[in-house]
Amino acid sequence: MREVLFLCTGNSCRSQMAEAIVNARHPGWRAFSAGVQPAGYVHPLAIQALSEVGIRHHGESKGVEQFRDKEFALVVTVCDDANEQCPVWLGKGRKVHHSFRDPAKAQGTAEQRRAIFRQVRDEIIEMMPALLES
Repeated sequence: MREVLFLCTGNSCRSQMAEAIVNARHPGWRAFSAGVQPAGYVHPLAIQALSEVGIRHHGESKGVEQFRDKEFALVVTVCDDANEQCPVWLGKGRKVHHSFRDPAKAQGTAEQRRAIFRQVRDEIIEMMPALLES
C-alpha cells in the first residue's frame, strides 16, 4: 500500500480533509496529515463537511516532526505557507504542491462559512485522483 502525507500550516482543515478523503475513497493508498504549526484541533466545520459526503473522520492535529523518519510515496503541501516553510521535504517521498483556499479564514454567516468548507472539500475530492497519479 502506498502512503501519502498531506502538509498544511495548522493541520486543522485542508490536510485533514485530504487525509480523510484518501482513506475513505482511494483504496491502495493510506493517508496521513500534519502541520508545520499544528493548531491542536480539527476544525468542526471540516468534520461536518466530510460527514455530509459520508466520510467519518476522527483525526487529530499533528506536527510534521513526527513523520520525518517515515517513508512516503508522495508528500503533498496543500497550502502556500506550508510549501514555503517546507520547500524541501527532508524525508523520503516525492513532493507535490497544490494550494487550496483556507476555509478556516472564511468570513460571513454560519451558512456562508459552511459553504466555503464544502467548496474546498469538493475541490479536494475532484483533484485527488490527479494528485495521487502524479
